[in-house]
Amino acid sequence: MSALHEIRRHSMAAIVPVICFAAIAYFCYHAIEGKYGINAYTRLALQIQETKAALGEVTAERQILERRVTLLRSDGLDADMLEEQSRRVLGLQKDRELVILGR
Repeated sequence: MSALHEIRRHSMAAIVPVICFAAIAYFCYHAIEGKYGINAYTRLALQIQETKAALGEVTAERQILERRVTLLRSDGLDADMLEEQSRRVLGLQKDRELVILGR
């Protein structure tokens, strides 16, 4: 009976450290892998960088398109731009003429 009593006493003494270790392990795991953990923060930072790069590309493209649109407005119509757009849409060119259209 004394051996069973010793095992029970040692197991009761080990319960608190085991519970504390399990709680620490749980919180450490979620601090790294959780919804708001370190890995989620890293993924979010990478996504922000990619989105900023895409924003820069789209902004540059928009500025180019806005400049082209201002050239086609009736108050400041550019004859070369009008001719370029009409040739592009209609596919017309003069005899022995080589047309190199920009973007």
